[in-house]
Amino acid sequence: MTFSGLNFIGILVAFVVSFISGGIWFGPKTFYPVWMKEKGIESGQLTENQNKPALLFGGTIVGVLVMTLTLGLIINSLMVHQPQFGITDGAGVGFALGVGIAMFASLSHRVFGGDNLKVWVIETANDAINLTIAGAIIAYFN
Repeated sequence: MTFSGLNFIGILVAFVVSFISGGIWFGPKTFYPVWMKEKGIESGQLTENQNKPALLFGGTIVGVLVMTLTLGLIINSLMVHQPQFGITDGAGVGFALGVGIAMFASLSHRVFGGDNLKVWVIETANDAINLTIAGAIIAYFN
């Protein structure tokens, strides 16, 4: 994998869209209330020890940035060998990585950690959706 030929504008757009999508996904009118309830946090509020905005948002920014950059590197490498690589191909790669790796890499951790499957689906489906969309965006810009 190489950084040469990597379109950083595409990575940035994919990052922004993924970050916004995560904010909507875990918003107070979408999955946040169900997610907190399923995690056993009836109040929906994190404790003072858990609610550290710099860590919460900083960690999210780093995670989404690394995720989109890695996806960009993979798509860029595939495009070198397949010049006809298009938006649908990028979405397919993102989907495969999102479901096949992002979702299922954490399944055993969640089950052994005591989380129920609803928590796992809520948390990881957003990653799979974001990677799918990001893959299409990155392929478009490349």
